[in-house]
Amino acid sequence: MAKFYGKVGFMTTEKTAPGVYEEVIVEKEYYGDLLKVNRRWEGVSNHENDDLNVSLRVSILADDFAYEHLHEIRYVEWYNSKWKATTVEVEYPRLIISIGGVYNGDAQDES
Repeated sequence: MAKFYGKVGFMTTEKTAPGVYEEVIVEKEYYGDLLKVNRRWEGVSNHENDDLNVSLRVSILADDFAYEHLHEIRYVEWYNSKWKATTVEVEYPRLIISIGGVYNGDAQDES
């Protein structure tokens, strides 16, 4: 089993003015294990190049922040790229995060 050390991105909200909230990414670093790694190129008709999708499960040793904000996990940084989180499973004291395609910031959060 491969080891993991990297950043997990959480989309939180901060109050910037009375009645005004702004979405902010908070990155935290975690240790864990890589449970499964599969890569595949996926052809999409509206792109010239195929997209790379990764099926990866990362098991992190979670802290209180991760448990309180598990619904806000947006991405995991792995091999210098940010990969979007698709599911999160709670297996105390760990969180198991499944990731898929490349995280593209705000465009992914609007859907």
